[in-house]
Amino acid sequence: MHIRDWPAGERPREKLLARGSGALSDAELLALFLGSGLAGRDAVTTARELLAAHGPLRALLDRPPAELARLPGLGPARACTLAAALELGHRHLEAQLERGATLSDPQAAGRYFAQRLRGRPHEVFAALFLDNRHRALGFEELFRGTIDGAEVHPREVVRRALAHNAAAVIVGHNHPSGNREPSAADRAVTARLKQALALVDLRLLDHFVIADGPPVSLAARGWV
Repeated sequence: MHIRDWPAGERPREKLLARGSGALSDAELLALFLGSGLAGRDAVTTARELLAAHGPLRALLDRPPAELARLPGLGPARACTLAAALELGHRHLEAQLERGATLSDPQAAGRYFAQRLRGRPHEVFAALFLDNRHRALGFEELFRGTIDGAEVHPREVVRRALAHNAAAVIVGHNHPSGNREPSAADRAVTARLKQALALVDLRLLDHFVIADGPPVSLAARGWV
Protein backbone atom coordinates (compact mmCIF):
# COMPACT_ATOMS: atom_id res chain seq x y z
CA MET A 1 0.00 0.00 0.00
CA HIS A 2 1.33 3.45 -0.95
CA ILE A 3 1.57 6.06 1.81
CA ARG A 4 -1.08 8.15 0.06
CA ASP A 5 -3.51 5.28 0.67
CA TRP A 6 -2.88 5.29 4.43
CA PRO A 7 -5.39 6.91 6.81
CA ALA A 8 -4.74 10.66 6.88
CA GLY A 9 -3.75 10.62 10.54
CA GLU A 10 -0.96 8.11 9.87
CA ARG A 11 0.69 9.82 6.88
CA PRO A 12 3.91 11.57 7.93
CA ARG A 13 3.18 14.87 6.18
CA GLU A 14 -0.37 15.14 7.47
CA LYS A 15 0.73 14.10 10.95
CA LEU A 16 3.46 16.78 10.96
CA LEU A 17 1.04 19.50 9.85
CA ALA A 18 -1.58 18.49 12.39
CA ARG A 19 0.61 17.65 15.40
CA GLY A 20 4.06 19.11 14.74
CA SER A 21 7.35 17.52 13.78
CA GLY A 22 7.90 16.19 17.32
CA ALA A 23 5.03 13.74 16.81
CA LEU A 24 6.92 11.88 14.08
CA SER A 25 9.22 8.93 14.66
CA ASP A 26 12.79 8.92 13.37
CA ALA A 27 11.70 6.71 10.48
CA GLU A 28 8.80 9.01 9.58
CA LEU A 29 11.04 12.10 9.60
CA LEU A 30 13.61 10.33 7.44
CA ALA A 31 10.85 9.16 5.09
CA LEU A 32 9.87 12.78 4.39
CA PHE A 33 13.36 13.36 2.97
CA LEU A 34 13.35 10.12 1.00
CA GLY A 35 10.04 10.93 -0.70
CA SER A 36 9.74 7.37 -2.00
CA GLY A 37 11.05 3.96 -1.06
CA LEU A 38 12.91 1.13 -2.71
CA ALA A 39 11.05 -1.03 -5.18
CA GLY A 40 8.12 -2.70 -3.46
CA ARG A 41 8.50 -0.65 -0.28
CA ASP A 42 7.10 2.68 0.82
CA ALA A 43 9.31 5.48 2.13
CA VAL A 44 8.61 4.74 5.80
CA THR A 45 9.51 1.06 5.41
CA THR A 46 12.70 1.99 3.55
CA ALA A 47 13.56 4.50 6.29
CA ARG A 48 13.03 1.86 8.98
CA GLU A 49 15.30 -0.56 7.11
CA LEU A 50 17.99 2.13 6.79
CA LEU A 51 17.86 2.86 10.52
CA ALA A 52 17.88 -0.84 11.42
CA ALA A 53 20.92 -1.54 9.22
CA HIS A 54 22.89 1.69 9.59
CA GLY A 55 21.40 3.55 12.55
CA PRO A 56 20.43 4.73 15.04
CA LEU A 57 19.60 8.13 13.60
CA ARG A 58 22.66 9.92 14.96
CA ALA A 59 25.03 7.24 13.62
CA LEU A 60 23.34 7.43 10.23
CA LEU A 61 23.46 11.23 9.95
CA ASP A 62 27.04 11.43 11.25
CA ARG A 63 28.20 9.67 8.07
CA PRO A 64 29.84 11.85 5.40
CA PRO A 65 27.51 12.65 2.44
CA ALA A 66 29.61 10.52 0.08
CA GLU A 67 29.12 7.53 2.37
CA LEU A 68 25.40 8.22 2.75
CA ALA A 69 25.08 8.30 -1.03
CA ARG A 70 26.18 4.66 -1.22
CA LEU A 71 23.48 3.37 1.13
CA PRO A 72 20.42 1.60 -0.32
CA GLY A 73 17.49 3.95 -0.70
CA LEU A 74 19.55 7.13 -0.65
CA GLY A 75 21.90 7.99 -3.51
CA PRO A 76 23.63 11.34 -4.15
CA ALA A 77 20.54 13.58 -4.34
CA ARG A 78 18.96 12.33 -1.11
CA ALA A 79 22.31 12.24 0.68
CA CYS A 80 22.87 15.89 -0.23
CA THR A 81 19.35 16.77 0.95
CA LEU A 82 19.97 15.11 4.33
CA ALA A 83 23.36 16.77 4.73
CA ALA A 84 21.86 20.16 3.86
CA ALA A 85 18.98 19.67 6.32
CA LEU A 86 21.45 18.78 9.07
CA GLU A 87 23.55 21.85 8.33
CA LEU A 88 20.43 24.05 8.43
CA GLY A 89 19.73 22.67 11.91
CA HIS A 90 23.29 23.46 12.97
CA ARG A 91 23.08 27.01 11.65
CA HIS A 92 19.67 27.57 13.28
CA LEU A 93 21.18 26.68 16.65
CA GLU A 94 24.31 28.74 16.00
CA ALA A 95 22.10 31.75 15.22
CA GLN A 96 20.93 31.67 18.84
CA LEU A 97 24.52 32.31 19.92
CA GLU A 98 25.64 34.77 17.29
CA ARG A 99 28.01 37.48 18.39
CA GLY A 100 26.04 39.88 20.58
CA ALA A 101 23.23 37.44 21.42
CA THR A 102 22.44 37.22 25.15
CA LEU A 103 22.67 33.74 26.65
CA SER A 104 19.50 33.73 28.73
CA ASP A 105 19.11 29.94 28.80
CA PRO A 106 22.25 28.18 30.14
CA GLN A 107 21.17 24.92 28.52
CA ALA A 108 21.31 26.62 25.11
CA ALA A 109 25.09 26.63 25.51
CA GLY A 110 25.04 22.89 26.13
CA ARG A 111 23.01 22.31 22.98
CA TYR A 112 25.39 24.55 21.04
CA PHE A 113 28.45 22.60 22.24
CA ALA A 114 26.65 19.35 21.34
CA GLN A 115 26.01 20.55 17.81
CA ARG A 116 29.61 21.62 17.36
CA LEU A 117 31.39 18.67 19.00
CA ARG A 118 29.18 15.59 18.86
CA GLY A 119 30.27 12.95 16.38
CA ARG A 120 33.93 13.98 16.30
CA PRO A 121 36.24 10.94 16.15
CA HIS A 122 38.73 12.56 18.54
CA GLU A 123 38.37 14.61 21.68
CA VAL A 124 37.97 18.36 21.11
CA PHE A 125 38.01 20.99 23.85
CA ALA A 126 36.30 24.30 23.04
CA ALA A 127 35.37 27.56 24.75
CA LEU A 128 32.52 30.04 24.40
CA PHE A 129 33.50 33.56 25.46
CA LEU A 130 30.90 35.94 26.96
CA ASP A 131 30.83 39.57 28.06
CA ASN A 132 29.58 40.77 31.46
CA ARG A 133 25.98 40.63 30.21
CA HIS A 134 26.46 37.05 29.00
CA ARG A 135 26.43 38.06 25.34
CA ALA A 136 28.40 35.79 23.04
CA LEU A 137 31.74 37.17 21.90
CA GLY A 138 33.16 34.14 20.16
CA PHE A 139 33.56 30.37 20.09
CA GLU A 140 36.90 28.60 19.58
CA GLU A 141 38.11 25.02 19.41
CA LEU A 142 41.25 25.25 21.50
CA PHE A 143 42.65 21.75 21.92
CA ARG A 144 42.36 18.52 19.98
CA GLY A 145 43.54 15.13 21.15
CA THR A 146 43.46 11.44 20.46
CA ILE A 147 40.48 9.24 21.18
CA ASP A 148 41.80 9.03 24.75
CA GLY A 149 41.80 12.73 25.55
CA ALA A 150 42.99 16.26 24.86
CA GLU A 151 45.63 18.06 26.89
CA VAL A 152 44.09 21.30 28.17
CA HIS A 153 46.29 24.31 29.01
CA PRO A 154 44.45 26.78 31.30
CA ARG A 155 46.93 29.53 30.39
CA GLU A 156 45.84 29.35 26.74
CA VAL A 157 42.15 29.53 27.72
CA VAL A 158 42.92 32.64 29.78
CA ARG A 159 44.92 34.17 26.92
CA ARG A 160 42.07 33.69 24.43
CA ALA A 161 39.50 35.00 26.92
CA LEU A 162 41.51 38.18 27.38
CA ALA A 163 41.90 38.51 23.61
CA HIS A 164 38.09 38.49 23.33
CA ASN A 165 37.83 40.94 26.27
CA ALA A 166 35.54 38.39 27.89
CA ALA A 167 34.11 38.50 31.38
CA ALA A 168 33.01 34.86 31.52
CA VAL A 169 33.76 31.57 29.82
CA ILE A 170 31.86 28.34 29.18
CA VAL A 171 33.90 25.34 28.10
CA GLY A 172 33.01 21.94 26.74
CA HIS A 173 34.54 18.83 25.29
CA ASN A 174 33.35 15.61 23.71
CA HIS A 175 33.78 12.00 24.75
CA PRO A 176 34.18 10.01 21.50
CA SER A 177 33.54 6.81 23.47
CA GLY A 178 29.92 7.90 23.96
CA ASN A 179 30.20 7.72 27.76
CA ARG A 180 28.72 10.98 29.04
CA GLU A 181 29.89 10.61 32.65
CA PRO A 182 32.53 13.25 33.57
CA SER A 183 35.85 11.67 34.49
CA ALA A 184 38.11 12.55 37.42
CA ALA A 185 40.38 14.27 34.88
CA ASP A 186 37.42 16.37 33.64
CA ARG A 187 36.74 17.56 37.18
CA ALA A 188 40.43 18.31 37.77
CA VAL A 189 40.68 20.35 34.56
CA THR A 190 37.55 22.26 35.55
CA ALA A 191 39.05 23.16 38.93
CA ARG A 192 42.32 24.29 37.31
CA LEU A 193 40.48 26.40 34.73
CA LYS A 194 38.26 28.03 37.35
CA GLN A 195 41.30 28.92 39.43
CA ALA A 196 43.31 30.26 36.47
CA LEU A 197 40.43 32.38 35.18
CA ALA A 198 39.69 33.77 38.64
CA LEU A 199 43.24 35.16 38.84
CA VAL A 200 42.31 37.65 36.09
CA ASP A 201 38.72 38.24 37.33
CA LEU A 202 37.09 35.94 34.76
CA ARG A 203 34.28 33.55 35.66
CA LEU A 204 33.98 29.95 34.53
CA LEU A 205 30.22 29.47 34.19
CA ASP A 206 30.05 25.83 33.13
CA HIS A 207 31.85 22.86 31.61
CA PHE A 208 29.80 20.58 29.36
CA VAL A 209 30.62 16.98 28.50
CA ILE A 210 29.24 15.97 25.09
CA ALA A 211 28.59 12.29 24.40
CA ASP A 212 25.54 10.09 23.85
CA GLY A 213 22.36 11.65 25.23
CA PRO A 214 21.92 15.21 26.53
CA PRO A 215 24.98 17.33 27.40
CA VAL A 216 26.19 16.93 30.98
CA SER A 217 26.67 20.16 32.92
CA LEU A 218 29.38 20.08 35.57
CA ALA A 219 27.90 23.28 37.05
CA ALA A 220 24.57 21.50 37.57
CA ARG A 221 26.44 18.87 39.58
CA GLY A 222 28.14 21.51 41.71
CA TRP A 223 31.60 20.96 40.22
CA VAL A 224 32.12 24.47 38.80
